[in-house]
Amino acid sequence: MGSRGNSRLGRVVSDVQGKPPVPPSVTFARRTSSGRYVRYSREDIDVSGEISDEYADYTVHMPPTPDNQPMDEDVVDPSLASKIEQQYVSNSLFTGGFNSVTRAHLMDKVIDSEATHPQMAGAKGSACAMNGCDGKLMQNERGEDILPCECNFKICGDCYIDAMNSGRKCPGCKEPYRVDDSDDPRLESNSPLSLPAPPGGPKMERRMSLMKQSKTKSILLRSQTTEFDHNRWLFETNGTYGYGNAFWPKEESFSEDRDRMAGSLSDLNEKPWKPLTRKIKIAPGILSPYRLLIFIRLVALVLFLTWRIRNPNTDAVWLWGMSIVCELWFAFSWLLDQLPKFCPINRATDLNVLKEKFDRPGPNNPTGKSDLPGIDVFVSTADPEKEPPLVTANTILSILAADYPVEKLACYVSDDGGALLTFEAMAEAASFADLWVPFCRKHNIEPRNPESYFNLKGDPTKNKLRHDFVKDRRRIKREYDEFKVRINGLPDSIRRRSDAYHAREEIKAMKLERQNEAEFKDSVKVPKATWMADGTHWPGTWTDASKEHSRGDHAGIIQVMLKPPSDEPLIGTVDDKVTDFSDVDIRLPMLVYVSREKRPGYDHNKKAGAMNALVRASAIMSNGPFILNLDCDHYIYNSQALKEGMCFMMDRGGDGLCYVQFPQRFEGIDPNDRYANHNTVFFDVNMRALDGLQGPMYVGTGCVFRRIALYGFDPPRAKENRGCCGRSTRVKPRNGDAMGLRMGDDEDEGMDLALLPKSFGNSNLLADSIPIAEFQGRPLADHPGVKNGRPPGALTLPREPLDASIVAEAISVISCWYEDKTEWGQRVGWIYGSVTEDVVTGYRMHNRGWKSVYCVTTRDAFRGTAPINLTDRLHQVLRWATGSVEIFFSRNNALFASSRMKILQRVAYLNVGIYPFTSVFLIVYCFLPALSLFSGQFIVQTLSISFLVYLLIITVTLALLAVLEVKWSGIELEEWWRNEQFWLIGGTSAHLAAVLQGLLKVVAGIEISFTLTSKSGGDDIDDEFADLYIVKWSSLMIPPITIMMINLIGIAVGFSRTIYSEIPQWSKLLGGVFFSFWVLAHLYPFAKGLMGRRGRTPTIVFVWSGLLAITISLLWVAINPPQGSTGIGGGSFTFP
Repeated sequence: MGSRGNSRLGRVVSDVQGKPPVPPSVTFARRTSSGRYVRYSREDIDVSGEISDEYADYTVHMPPTPDNQPMDEDVVDPSLASKIEQQYVSNSLFTGGFNSVTRAHLMDKVIDSEATHPQMAGAKGSACAMNGCDGKLMQNERGEDILPCECNFKICGDCYIDAMNSGRKCPGCKEPYRVDDSDDPRLESNSPLSLPAPPGGPKMERRMSLMKQSKTKSILLRSQTTEFDHNRWLFETNGTYGYGNAFWPKEESFSEDRDRMAGSLSDLNEKPWKPLTRKIKIAPGILSPYRLLIFIRLVALVLFLTWRIRNPNTDAVWLWGMSIVCELWFAFSWLLDQLPKFCPINRATDLNVLKEKFDRPGPNNPTGKSDLPGIDVFVSTADPEKEPPLVTANTILSILAADYPVEKLACYVSDDGGALLTFEAMAEAASFADLWVPFCRKHNIEPRNPESYFNLKGDPTKNKLRHDFVKDRRRIKREYDEFKVRINGLPDSIRRRSDAYHAREEIKAMKLERQNEAEFKDSVKVPKATWMADGTHWPGTWTDASKEHSRGDHAGIIQVMLKPPSDEPLIGTVDDKVTDFSDVDIRLPMLVYVSREKRPGYDHNKKAGAMNALVRASAIMSNGPFILNLDCDHYIYNSQALKEGMCFMMDRGGDGLCYVQFPQRFEGIDPNDRYANHNTVFFDVNMRALDGLQGPMYVGTGCVFRRIALYGFDPPRAKENRGCCGRSTRVKPRNGDAMGLRMGDDEDEGMDLALLPKSFGNSNLLADSIPIAEFQGRPLADHPGVKNGRPPGALTLPREPLDASIVAEAISVISCWYEDKTEWGQRVGWIYGSVTEDVVTGYRMHNRGWKSVYCVTTRDAFRGTAPINLTDRLHQVLRWATGSVEIFFSRNNALFASSRMKILQRVAYLNVGIYPFTSVFLIVYCFLPALSLFSGQFIVQTLSISFLVYLLIITVTLALLAVLEVKWSGIELEEWWRNEQFWLIGGTSAHLAAVLQGLLKVVAGIEISFTLTSKSGGDDIDDEFADLYIVKWSSLMIPPITIMMINLIGIAVGFSRTIYSEIPQWSKLLGGVFFSFWVLAHLYPFAKGLMGRRGRTPTIVFVWSGLLAITISLLWVAINPPQGSTGIGGGSFTFP
């Protein structure tokens, strides 16, 4: 093993001498079918740079199995070697983790059905003609067999390597192989395929996710695919051909070359520069009155509270005191909510300009290849029972069909449960994508989620110009119905397969025991495993859990479902599948299944930990400079949504954006939106308002991140903000702040890669990918105002395919131990320690000085599902509120924000942590009307003119503010009212429980949970909204039910008291009844939810409820009669 053997010898010597051992190295070898061992370790990777011994490499072993065979680049044709390695990676299931061997299991079958697309794992292929070998032949991008010899002898990649190493003769004709470009089997294709690999084979330093460390001042401009970097020569020397050098020379060199470059500048000036985005200000006729009303209502609140404090109710001081405290808090809470809405804005994008700049041929891009940066899409799922695989599969299909350059898009599915059901469902989705994605491209289908598309109401032929659309749609619909049958049948299929293999294993064990023992036992215990389609054990979670195969104890798994596509378009043929794709690009984006390792005793940090595992694995495998994360039930509704997000990231000043947040839109909500599931007030009012400050909050899904912002780096031009209006000053780089990738505008300031392992772990590949992600994520340097840009055409070069060592490294970084003694979850990636990790992660980015933008598209970018059942909705709100309470009691409280965050942005984040505590005052205030009616008193001494005027002004200004918010946000007034109703419902139930839960956790360390109990009422399968009427009892319902009953009884008692009183006090009754009705009006949706389906509540329930209320009220009057009366029969009824 060469130097690796010396490394092991060094460890032994150091142990003998009592010195620390030499850190272990990475070893990776495969055994060929002929028995020859070939080294294929990262020793072949030329990675320079000094890394401290403390953070050196860890050991990764590939087992010596017959299917592990690397190619020798000195012997094998580089183009064939690349394809052999690519085919090996895509057909192998990689597993491994902590203190275990990293294995690559070659799979002939991934699913029971036949895989047809050439990019898919387990794709069909011809068998090798060598005796004793059943391997598959090498294939090109079109899925056609590669035959290296003119005699067309069929030979697989492993046998081809052995033949080249043992004489370079064809086993069929016994003639030497010809290694010539003219004989490249790829040239037989009828359409353009990927470019040939550069001379020397797929060296690691030419991958998109690797770059050597250099002491020169511009390592970020090094080419990732060729030895000579033309862009670096253009932009760092006096090279003048083309327009590349127009804006990049130093100031002093620019003056010297001004005359020489005058012609080029004049040519560029003829074509005006166009921005990719623009701000749309709110009309002054709406915004100015809106701000004025905020000020008027604030003054009215101050005067009203002052008057209330100066005029106590001496007859009921306790009632007056409680009301004053609650009203003071409500005023403070309203101020926290209203101040961030002072500067709302709208934004718009221009996709035509994006296409002109990045996708059209030009002086720096003569081929017209896309110059857009890569995007890695993350989809997270955890339990196939709670998150149906069919829903996740539809989300995957919408991503694969997105309108974005295929070679720049990669999709990663995180299965945190490690379930074979999810694995095979994703494989089925990859197989169906072979038909669905080209169909969407051919006919411009929207939306590109097949379930949503085929359920659309209306004429499907509208705006469809091709004559074969109806025929194609009918065929794809039939294929999709069969696809759904296969997905829904997977649980039974896996169970039957596992039972069959288990019975076979039991028979084998019984035969073996019968041979070895004299006495035969009737029963032999064999662990009941879950079996894959190729007849091997599933390395993840088994249906019958066992050691190392349970939800919290299984190995890490990575399977490349769809290998990276070729760089050139791959046009289909007339006889492809069931439709004509003769003029359609049939390539598919890369699809990777990832299930991180889980072991007992480790805190895996739920969703945040799964997302961080995807960040590391994707950095090594594709390293897209931008990341889109989606929940498994949120799909791409607008196929151009990714381009909309790139308009902001690639525009001037886009390098200072940490993420682009899209609004969440939902399907399957009842028409009346009873429980404010659409949440339009938050997404269309609050988030638009925050967009005018430092940017919207991160809400967990539908967000495009800048990768280096997730890594915890500071923005290129950090600023400190002072004052309410955000007056800012430039922050100078601080000595010792090693986390600044670019701490200032100084070109000489670089990044010390040797310090990165302390934060990111001891993976050299991960550390080396960071500066490349930063460079590729820069905006285009096509304007003098772009201070931190990249040269045009820098991202048009092809990317090398994956190889086994890269996937093996990805297995290592998703292991359960990798984050130990690093800053993952503390400063790097998604932040741990809260159930609302999304808000905390966005807060940390804004706290470092990053900005974010809110992208509201004409056609919804993403759509998902939301719980329409009352109890499910309350538990969703409970989780959000619990996270807010945790934020309030942590160092992520906005009170401790840095000076880089704007003042009003801090107020918005402070409100996030404080709003659940409003429930304490709200529930007290909801009981006050009933207490007033029971006691015969009111919160004020009398209903004076001053009180009524203040109340009228506060109410009218609130209504006018709501109308103006509706005007500038585009929501409807009914949606605003639904939001107000559920604010009180959630405030008196889930928010109160969250405060109790948070206080117990912080003070006593006790964690409590509120779970569902009984279920009833949802027996109508045909009703789309049947779940709306399901009544699930939960302890969260107790406070609102109590409030409703007490107020109803209070109204009855108040009327009885007043009617039978000798001196009726109608003013106090009207005041109490008015506020009771105010409470009951807000709780009306909650009451409807308790009634279940309309018309199914028995009439006797209403009769008994009325009788009970009357009986209790009469009993109260009899026990506590009004003053001046001796019984129930006294008094007379007169109007005041």
